[in-house]
Amino acid sequence: MILFNLVAQVVFGLLAMTICLPSMQEWGQIFGREQADVQLTLSAFLVTYGAMQLVYGPMSDRWGRRPLLMAGLSVSFTASCVAALASDLDTLVAARALLGAGCAAGMVIGRAAVQDVFQGPARTKAMAYIGMALGVTPPVATLLGGQIHVHLGWAGNFVLLAVLAAALMAMAWRWLNLPVQTKPSQRHWLLDMAGAYRRLLAEPTFHRFVFMLAATSCTFYAFMSATPVVLGHYGVGPEGVGLYVMVVPLGYLVGNYATSHWAHRYGDMPMMIWGHALTLLGTATMLLFIAAGHATALTFAAPLVLVGIGHGLLMPPTLAGTVGVIPALAGTAAAFAGLMQQVSGAGAGYAMGLLPHHDARYVGFSMLAFTSLSLGMVLWQRRSATKALPVAHI
Repeated sequence: MILFNLVAQVVFGLLAMTICLPSMQEWGQIFGREQADVQLTLSAFLVTYGAMQLVYGPMSDRWGRRPLLMAGLSVSFTASCVAALASDLDTLVAARALLGAGCAAGMVIGRAAVQDVFQGPARTKAMAYIGMALGVTPPVATLLGGQIHVHLGWAGNFVLLAVLAAALMAMAWRWLNLPVQTKPSQRHWLLDMAGAYRRLLAEPTFHRFVFMLAATSCTFYAFMSATPVVLGHYGVGPEGVGLYVMVVPLGYLVGNYATSHWAHRYGDMPMMIWGHALTLLGTATMLLFIAAGHATALTFAAPLVLVGIGHGLLMPPTLAGTVGVIPALAGTAAAFAGLMQQVSGAGAGYAMGLLPHHDARYVGFSMLAFTSLSLGMVLWQRRSATKALPVAHI
């Protein structure tokens, strides 16, 4: 029961992020605003979702996991209710920002609690379940969100999120008994946290891995934010968006499965390079269909399964590299990397709203650019790793 509880806490944020993507097609018309303004509903969520991870991690170390998790779920419940009652886009953007701040607790604390509760192979198995759940959530959420939008209205998705937040609070209160983690120190906890971040940011290798994560996140969120608009021009309504969005997350599951079997044989760096190569190939193939005059929803989505597989190959070793630069600061590294992923993704998502999407060429060129930047950093890291001594642990 505890594993199911932790998985549910972690995926709730991703569910809240993606369930209303189909509704974004029509929010501009509903609220009488431009599409760039509508994109702020996603960007606002991503910024607070990333930023608050920096706070929940060290606070849960000091005061315990469950109190901070309950606080985050309470914020999520309140934000969902406000969003469901929103009568204008500005209120909806503010509610989405508050929702992101609440959902960040489940992502950070759920992962940290896996480290607290499970040991050895059981910990690895628990993380694998979380990874699989994260891969399945976006397509399921967009399919569900599209159906709710059509049959109950866009506000129904936020009513569902409020109900789920309340259920997760009850589950955490009843069944999630976690050990209290404390780190006695003579200094104020804010000084300890600042010192940890300062030490981590002094490492150039950490910078490179975070850049890879940020650029890869830009690729994914450019796809996620532009896809509803692109598909709308291809004649796909809110109820069908999830069927096309699922190609990348399902490909990601395949890539993760391959990584779990191949990483020990080939090593992290080759996996990362292969992942970038598949991402570039999938995006380039989609653009070639457009250039050949075959721009349809199918020719847009089908090649991008290679993007999902590529990300499944490159993300696990990149994440491992991020937290492995200074193992003693793994939690701090995960929080900062999470922030940069969400902030960069928010920027990419907003930028997509400024571009025309009568077909997928602009999102395709953007994905190529972000992936190329990430690949360049991978090659730089490979070159640097052959010259540098191993980073000292603290």
